[in-house]
Amino acid sequence: MGTTLAPPPLNPPERLLMGPGPSNPDPRVLEAMTKNPVGHLDPYFVDLMDETMGALRNVYRTTNHHTIPISGTGSAGLETILVNLLEAGDSAVVGVNGYFGNRLAELARRTGADVRVIEAAPGEIADPAEYEKLLADRPAKLVAFVHVETTTGACQPIAPIVESAKRHGALVMADCVTSLAGIPLDIDALGLDAAGSCTQKGLGAPAGLGPITVGPRAMEAVANRKTKPATWYFDLSLLFQYWGGDGATKKRAFHHTAPIQSIYGIHEALRLVLEEGLDARWARHQAAHEQLVTGLEGMGLAMFTPAANQCATINVVGVPDGVDELRVRNRLLSMGVEMGGGLGVLAGKVWRVGTMGYNAQPARVEKFLGALDEAIVEERKVFESYEGRR
Repeated sequence: MGTTLAPPPLNPPERLLMGPGPSNPDPRVLEAMTKNPVGHLDPYFVDLMDETMGALRNVYRTTNHHTIPISGTGSAGLETILVNLLEAGDSAVVGVNGYFGNRLAELARRTGADVRVIEAAPGEIADPAEYEKLLADRPAKLVAFVHVETTTGACQPIAPIVESAKRHGALVMADCVTSLAGIPLDIDALGLDAAGSCTQKGLGAPAGLGPITVGPRAMEAVANRKTKPATWYFDLSLLFQYWGGDGATKKRAFHHTAPIQSIYGIHEALRLVLEEGLDARWARHQAAHEQLVTGLEGMGLAMFTPAANQCATINVVGVPDGVDELRVRNRLLSMGVEMGGGLGVLAGKVWRVGTMGYNAQPARVEKFLGALDEAIVEERKVFESYEGRR
């Protein structure tokens, strides 16, 4: 057997991450993640868990006790909600207007639930009347939808869906992965029963946790299940033996070894969000979005998402004729700047640009616009040179 060589030490390139996520974390969050580790049942960490839960409630604008960062990415948080709320034989209605709506529907199907979908074209939002129609025809236990569809940039209004669902006795959950801490979101005022998000977008931390909030009606449904959830790791009844089920005791039972440094990170990210103030943070994201759109239009680029459906966190841009979208993205990456391409039916047709978290500030948006302009100019030169030789 030959000599086994160790890999070289880490030396990742510096990137301006202006895609659909991850975005660049706030440097103060990265610094917090280097602090001394402690045990996952250390009294200091138990106190930190409580502080993190409280801060996350404030960012979600909820009094729900059952509000925690799941040890896993945003997808893990959404799966936690669905696998606890649904079981075989239940009925669910899921809104689909892009890849992540389809993902919600698939997660629901894997619980054994009967899933009906309400579809909207890419860039469009679902008509609340469609929810009313389906629920009037046959009730459902759960209505689920994506607040901001990351693949199309469309922002779905929440209130009308909640109103219809509650009228027919259904629980309501939202995928808030691309909205939390970036655009207005008030869980309690809207009447949402559950929501899930991530850390690597509006919150301004690295990927790795799935912040969720689950309200009293939803937790009552969990308690009244006929069978245990088809999961151990994401079983809410077990998770809250660790995170504290009644909110009154510091006694915690082992469930899993929490990612200590990641909890440090979200704790600092939430602290910074609340220090800035949610209203100010939402306004900052809106200003960054408007700066970006103005700059893109000045370059002759058009937004794919209809103006009425756009939001501040994710910007989906049509690729102009005569431009190879992948070559532009690769050219940008060589300049140290990342943006995303289209997924599914939009592959090759759009670019996706995030203005989220730490990156939602004028200097970083301006740097992105300058790099994109340069990349498109260079790509058009290549195209025109090729056309001239034909």
